[in-house]
Amino acid sequence: MRCLASEAIAQQTVERALDLGINHLETAQGYGASEIFLGKALRDLAVPRSQVILTTKILPSDNADITERAIDESLDRLDVDYLDTLALHGINTWDHLAWLTARDGCMRAIWRAVEDGRVRHIGFSTHAPLDVILAAIATEFFEFVNLHYTYFFQRNEAAIAAAHEKDMGVFIISPADKGGMLYTPPDRLVEACAPFPPLLLNYRFLLSDRRITTLSIGPAMADELEPVTSVMDQVDHLTAAERTALERLEAQQAETLSSDRCQQCYACLPCPESINIPEVLRLRNLAIAHDMTAFGQYRYRMFENAGHWFPGNKASRCTECGDCLPRCPENLNIPQLLFDAHEKLNGAPRRRLWESH
Repeated sequence: MRCLASEAIAQQTVERALDLGINHLETAQGYGASEIFLGKALRDLAVPRSQVILTTKILPSDNADITERAIDESLDRLDVDYLDTLALHGINTWDHLAWLTARDGCMRAIWRAVEDGRVRHIGFSTHAPLDVILAAIATEFFEFVNLHYTYFFQRNEAAIAAAHEKDMGVFIISPADKGGMLYTPPDRLVEACAPFPPLLLNYRFLLSDRRITTLSIGPAMADELEPVTSVMDQVDHLTAAERTALERLEAQQAETLSSDRCQQCYACLPCPESINIPEVLRLRNLAIAHDMTAFGQYRYRMFENAGHWFPGNKASRCTECGDCLPRCPENLNIPQLLFDAHEKLNGAPRRRLWESH
């Protein structure tokens, strides 16, 4: 996903991953030339096909012919005869879910590919609300799910439990980057996590959960794989010291935010203005409690720009209608907190290239 600066960087990253013993390599048609780069790297490195588990992801569709072509295109780009795992990339909405059961929808082509050996296992990735994820798991069409879940975002725990109940693989999306830009942590966060680097503490939080199958690390270059080496085999329960560090993070958030802390219950939704109130306030929580403002700005600016991949309007669209207020068990002044979050996270307007100085 991220090692796309050049073909050479992609190959260096793949080579280092294999040297470290990493054997699950994930790409997608939506990641630019990633499939081509990965296929060429494996070919140039003469990697035996049986040594790696290859996952690629294709967009869901209500047309089986489109899906059929997409599968064959991925096989061609990767230069392989079969995919170990194929994921529908972004079951994010109820419409996407409906396509799965459409008479001539994408599943028809995927099941055909499983029958003829082009695909061995099928799953889905998702950025959806929890109820959509749970519904997709309940179809029993899939053998794995690729979703967001980290220490700083635990909303999808119920989906992990549901997938585990059905013996599905659970892949975690981008725990370093989407998990908080933890490769460049602010000093306040570093101090709270000490003696553990925030990135490694998050990895351990995930790896200690035996329901989780694998982490999609998403390195931009080979050097970003190095931190993984110290924890990649540490799948035992959290140590007392690790639990203490996580408790310190929790206490810091509770103390810093006090009565303004959003507990992420999601009772405030739906919002008449389509503001994703819990996510906005989660980013505000992190910015205030742990100085994770850069991460908050990175994610907040995706609102209104990323469609169903990051749905919701910006907090500035709040009309102070008050619909959310009686539903909040914490009695938060939600409109006030939304405006504060927007001020902290939206940043100054950026000049467009075509605008005059």
